[in-house]
Amino acid sequence: MTKLERSLSLAAAALIASTGSAFAQDISDAADLTAVIALNGKPCGKVVSSTKRGENDYVATCEDGNRYRVYVKDGRVIVEKMS
Repeated sequence: MTKLERSLSLAAAALIASTGSAFAQDISDAADLTAVIALNGKPCGKVVSSTKRGENDYVATCEDGNRYRVYVKDGRVIVEKMS
């Protein structure tokens, strides 16, 4: 794990801890999705739309055209780039 990855992990943990468990359970807000994607070091800019796929499972479309699946697995927020 690089220093950047470690820093992002710590920042994400601090953000989740400071906002409480509600953040991990409801990440549908565009601002929350934007923050989660940025904290994971993914290019995005700003989330312009999102689609709910299931409980705690979203597809976020960014202003730069990138699309990410953002979901919660085993209590962790996962961000995966979609093709």
